[in-house]
Amino acid sequence: MIAIAGPDLPHEVLLAAACHAGPIAFDPERETPQALQWVESKFAPWAFAVVEGWAEHAYDGLEAVLFSRADDTSQRLYYYICELQRRGLLAGPEPLICDIAKIPRASSVDRTADAVRKLAQRLGVGDEALEAAIVATNQRRDSVPALADGKRCLLAGTPPPDDRLHRAIAAQGFVPVGRTLAEDWADLGEPVAEASGDPALAIARGMHARQSGSRSFADPATRLRAAIDACSASAVVLWRIEEEEAQCWHLPAERRALDEAGVPALVLTRRDWLARDGAAAEITAFLSEITP
Repeated sequence: MIAIAGPDLPHEVLLAAACHAGPIAFDPERETPQALQWVESKFAPWAFAVVEGWAEHAYDGLEAVLFSRADDTSQRLYYYICELQRRGLLAGPEPLICDIAKIPRASSVDRTADAVRKLAQRLGVGDEALEAAIVATNQRRDSVPALADGKRCLLAGTPPPDDRLHRAIAAQGFVPVGRTLAEDWADLGEPVAEASGDPALAIARGMHARQSGSRSFADPATRLRAAIDACSASAVVLWRIEEEEAQCWHLPAERRALDEAGVPALVLTRRDWLARDGAAAEITAFLSEITP
């Protein structure tokens, strides 16, 4: 079985090979003394929990873990795990990486298609099986349940490690909209073209078009406004953690998008990933002041 650690990965390949173990499991509350010796402080916090679990043999039942070049922490952590294993400091499953290119040009799509083909070949997946997996995965995309009725609060920004912020939103009578980190990694994206004659290229086009991940070239403010419109949000919480330093450059444009949308918004930046800084209480106070 192969677990994934990062966004925009070719789920169809893993499903065709019957080895998809889903997002790698980790405990966000885990103490990470070993990982702190090896991992840089500005990695996304999930990296420390994963490395600690790796060191404690939590993933020994996996054959491999597939990392994503579409995310800074994911692709850097791949090289850390490789080096730690080379030095005999870690054992466990084999680290793999999918060389996803996100630059908006045809050569990036071609490079991503090559990465899909290499992974499929590695796992013994031919075009016929890959095409069948595309059809099956598109059916899963079509079966996603609709959002619950009621006033909705969009939780945007950093995907949180679990649903603790979602629960704070729901406690105030709002339907929380927004993915956790594992849900973001497991997202299948938009439907992939069927019967294209080149299933690897079709999958690559879908991966290239996805707008998630820190290496995406999509405009965050445009994405935010589209998300507000898509779920008809009555309120927005824009939550970003301390480690997402690069995203601060987008905040002025995102604030303008929130103003243009005309919905009540709470902006929480440089926050603690585990919400130990009172974020849930701030969300509760914010939503309690919004009239139906």
